[in-house]
Amino acid sequence: MSEHIVEFMNVIKKYPGQVALNKVSFVLPRGKIIGLVGPNGSGKSTILKLISGLAHPSQGSVTVNGKIANRRIAGEVAYLSELDVLYPFYTVAETIRFNAGLFDDFDEQKAREILSFMQLEPDKKVKNLSKGNRGRLKILLVLSRKAQLILMDEPLSGLDPLVRDSIIKSMISYLDLEHQTVLMSTHEVSEVEPILDLVIAVRDGEIRGIDEVDNIRERCGLSLVEWMKETFN
Repeated sequence: MSEHIVEFMNVIKKYPGQVALNKVSFVLPRGKIIGLVGPNGSGKSTILKLISGLAHPSQGSVTVNGKIANRRIAGEVAYLSELDVLYPFYTVAETIRFNAGLFDDFDEQKAREILSFMQLEPDKKVKNLSKGNRGRLKILLVLSRKAQLILMDEPLSGLDPLVRDSIIKSMISYLDLEHQTVLMSTHEVSEVEPILDLVIAVRDGEIRGIDEVDNIRERCGLSLVEWMKETFN
């Protein structure tokens, strides 16, 4: 098994009138929590969609576990979209059962543990949940899978500090980094810095920097936010 779970090789992704990614190459090591940072429109969501197989490169290749990234690898990748894709008339418990039927690697026992940890009410309908509790439920669904690769698109976006704190704690408690790798795009850099192993800075569809977070602190003497400012300037 390769030490890298994801590999981008000279990837170009074009949309009508726009180049979203321009000759992007990088690898993701296994068993790490990796942050994908950059301004809006920099290409972060496109990178996640390419890895999940929801989009395809215009040129170059994207592989997961040595296989071309497409919808056939859905069993190896758990994807948390920035969009709210929950069924509003399902209860929390029905939503969990639905996902358990959808994915062979869904661990219902783990889901029950996270449900209790998140203090979600199983009989409450999704449409009646606060934005924070919908965010908690989305995290529960993705963390309950045994997928080798977990992708999260802005998992903390728009949530209040207490909810963000509970989500970060759930990631620390329920991720299995011996068997799982996490790639998350985020603007909440200061809050996730303590749990990140590696950071990838993206701007204008290009990789501007990749470094280990410990190196940034120890070698450069910088916080992640300070490193980003230097990298983007």
